Amino acid sequence: MKILAFETSCDETGIALVEGKKSGDAFEFKVLRQALLSQAALHAPYGGVYPDLAKREHQKNLPALYKEFADDEYDAVAVTVGPGLEPALWQGIEFAERVARDKHVPLLPINHMEAHLLSSLAKPTTEHSYILENVGMSVLALLISGGHTEFVLMQEWLQYKVIGKTLDDAVGEAFDKVARMLDLPYPGGPEISKHATAAREKKLVSDIKLPRPMLHTGTCDVSFSGLKTAALYSLRDKKLSADEKAAFAAEFEEAVGDIFVQKTRQALNDTGAKTFVIGGGVAANRYLRERLEQLVLDEFPDCDFRLPHLAITGDNAVMIAQCALTRALSGKKEDGAETLRAVGNLSITKN
Repeated sequence: MKILAFETSCDETGIALVEGKKSGDAFEFKVLRQALLSQAALHAPYGGVYPDLAKREHQKNLPALYKEFADDEYDAVAVTVGPGLEPALWQGIEFAERVARDKHVPLLPINHMEAHLLSSLAKPTTEHSYILENVGMSVLALLISGGHTEFVLMQEWLQYKVIGKTLDDAVGEAFDKVARMLDLPYPGGPEISKHATAAREKKLVSDIKLPRPMLHTGTCDVSFSGLKTAALYSLRDKKLSADEKAAFAAEFEEAVGDIFVQKTRQALNDTGAKTFVIGGGVAANRYLRERLEQLVLDEFPDCDFRLPHLAITGDNAVMIAQCALTRALSGKKEDGAETLRAVGNLSITKN
């Protein structure tokens, strides 16, 4: 089965053609073609994504990218319907509707966060191929991005329960805002990570110590507004040297790491999950990946820890296609051409 997928939930315009098949309990995916345009440079002056600009860029980019796929044949079209920025989502939905109508194929609505979760479980076999197999239930997923931070439990295939979430800011948003406080460019996550890595290599330690909010509440919920505010007050009226800036970046990243290690420990103890996976853009952060991997190795050796390939961590249409194929090949696809709508706050539990 072949699916053409569209992703426009935020500031990446993505299209991908992916072929999938099911062999026993395994799902195999082959990326036949993909295209991705980032708007990060355009949004950098705003320090974050400007929704109307994202909408206009998607409107311009989709027809240009689609030219590469216009002559392809496929069995269905898939498109992200949420969560995300509604003006951006609508551009993808409307374009996908036209393509599905012109090609006379079904249109499949896809949840962006479910796509992050399922694609992160799949393992690369070659540069363009992935396999999703041997997934022990239940699965605990930590989904972390610029707009979302949540612990999701999948006890049955494609059935989800949110067991913990941020009570305020998403972790990716906190990274971006702290980076702005340090006069680092957008997107802030990679910049914080780069400076933090340099500080550790030089063994630099910040004189500023940040809190670890909600560390011992006994729940899987997190909060980053207090950490962000503490960073703001700590940096106010201070002129940091390059080394001091790097050391502060490390302190912030380590505070986030301490929070996620403790909350993941709580979630794994509470659920007894057999598989743990990280998904979303912040899952590309090397420091967080290493901290969480070490936690699982040291304290939960019977749990299968899965990390997404770095190429799949950010928003992209390959993950949307993989999610659509997994649902379709499982017999759980939904044809939503007549009722499709953008839902900015769509929950992963709404499937």
